[in-house]
Formats: sequence, C-alpha cells, structure tokens
Amino acid sequence: MASAMASSTGGALVTMRGVGVFRSRRWLIEGVDLTIRPGEIITLIGPNGSGKTTTAKTAIGVVSADAGSVERSRDLVVGYVPQKLAVDRSLPMTVSRMMTLTTRAGAPAVDEALERVGIRHLRKAQVHDLSGGEFQRALLARAMLRRPNLLVLDEPVQGVDFSGEIALYELISDLRESEGCAVLLISHDLHVVMAKTDRVVCLNGHVCCAGSPSSVAASPAYRQLFGARASEALALYRHDHDHTHLPDGQIAYGGHDHDAGACGGGGGGGDGHGHDHDHDHDHGHDHGPGRAHDPQGRHAALNGDPAPHPQDGAPAPRRASEHDHA
Repeated sequence: MASAMASSTGGALVTMRGVGVFRSRRWLIEGVDLTIRPGEIITLIGPNGSGKTTTAKTAIGVVSADAGSVERSRDLVVGYVPQKLAVDRSLPMTVSRMMTLTTRAGAPAVDEALERVGIRHLRKAQVHDLSGGEFQRALLARAMLRRPNLLVLDEPVQGVDFSGEIALYELISDLRESEGCAVLLISHDLHVVMAKTDRVVCLNGHVCCAGSPSSVAASPAYRQLFGARASEALALYRHDHDHTHLPDGQIAYGGHDHDAGACGGGGGGGDGHGHDHDHDHDHGHDHGPGRAHDPQGRHAALNGDPAPHPQDGAPAPRRASEHDHA
C-alpha cells in the first residue's frame, strides 16, 4: 500500500522510500528512494522509458504511487516545466499572456520573471515566433512566477542548440543561487549538466546508481546503460575544465573541479548546498538493453522500453535503494 503525506520531512522537501508506480500491467518504476533537500540540484538520467518523468511526477504528487511512501514538506511550492507543451500556432498569444494562463499575476510580476530569465524584451512577442531557447526561457519564467522552492525541469533544453543548452543550464544554476530553490532536472546529457549538478540519480525502472556526477560516470551501471563512449566524453569534459581563469588573467590548475559540482557540490567551495557522495551505489544486477550515447550528445535507442510484467496483477516490487546520504 502506497502512502503520501505532508510533513516536516526532517528538513527535506520531498522524501521517497521504496516507491513504485504500476500502470498498464507493468511497473514503470520500482523501489525508488529519493530525497530532495532545499537548494540542491539533482539530475535524473537514464534511457528512454527508464522512469525519469514518472519519478519526478510522483515526487511532486502529479502521479500517485502504488508502492512505498512519499512525504512532502508542508511548505513545498513547485514550479514545473513540462517536457513538451504544444501551442497552437494559429492562435495568437503573446508571451505575457502565456505567463498568466494558469497563474494569476500582475504585469510587474510578469515583467520581473521575464527579466530574471533575460527575455523581458519579448513580453509582447507572439509565442509561435520564439526560438527554441526563447520558448524554454519563457516556460522557465512562467514556472518561477509561483516563487517555488522546488523547480522541476523535464528535458528543459529540447529543441535548443548546443550553445543554447549551455546558456540555459547556466541560467538554471543562477536561479538556484538567486532564489534558493532546489532543482530536480531530467536530462540525457550528463556530460553537459555535470558542472552544475550536486547529485545524479541514474534510473532504468529502478535506481541503478546514485552519487556525485564523477562517481556515477565511473559506475559500471552507468557504462552499461550508456556505453564506454559516454564515459570517454565525460573524461574529455573534465580534462577541458580542469582549470580556473583568475581575475588577473592567470590560470590556476586543479582548483575548480566541476565533477564535484561547481555551484556548491563536493568538497570545494560553494554555498553550502553541496552533497558530494563520491562513491558508487551499484546493485549488481543486469540493467538490460539501454541506449548508446556518443560524445556529441546523440542518442540511439537499442531495444525500447522495459518489457511488461507477465502477470495481470501488480507484483511485489523489488527494492533497489538510492541510499541517499546527507
């Protein structure tokens, strides 16, 4: 029997224990443990059909759990940016109008939100005229109107070119710093987000491994899901970012390790939000066919979604813990 409740959660915004979701005669996720703490950035990664979106939606109560428990802080306020939002191109709609479709807000609040994401000058532009990056920034501003303490972003860089991806991830990190909100981010591109992530959770229907970006990248479970080339891309990323440009123009090597989380993760400096767990959490099981990942960010599906469970009823979920550590 699954349970969901609002409580103090010991300072955490959301705590999931042994959570499973059963739909269409199969488990979408099983035995998922996840704790979201104030001010941290957590990235969920995994192949298509691995349960990333289901996990995020269950965490915030959009999807109900069929096993395990979910506790949410009474003070939880969620800002959500969905994976896809279809807009009828034949329907005239300005950016400022889209901002207030589901949230009541005055013009000053709308302008402030758009200013924070750098597109206040587009408030009167038609939504269908926006570029991919501009549209994602508008969705992000719309989510921030609620002044959330948890921002949930489902593949926020879809339809955005590589340079736009970097700019959006920088913006997300800046919003975490300025607003103090936690971020639950769904992404395929660990080699891009690792510099801004405190903790990574790798999913394939269950938690395969979890920890700091560097520990997950070195995990056999990660390599099995994404292939050796994904790890090589991460190694290249770290090599290219193993130094810091100082104000006087000099270069300091080794003093700015992105693997530990450049914005508060790990043992380096930061804002106190880092939760570096530089060790792997592997569970010694076969994850089956996943998706190949190449260093340039392209993905190739291998054998699709997990197979349905042969039984009509909901089987008892297996436990595959994330083993969160404070």
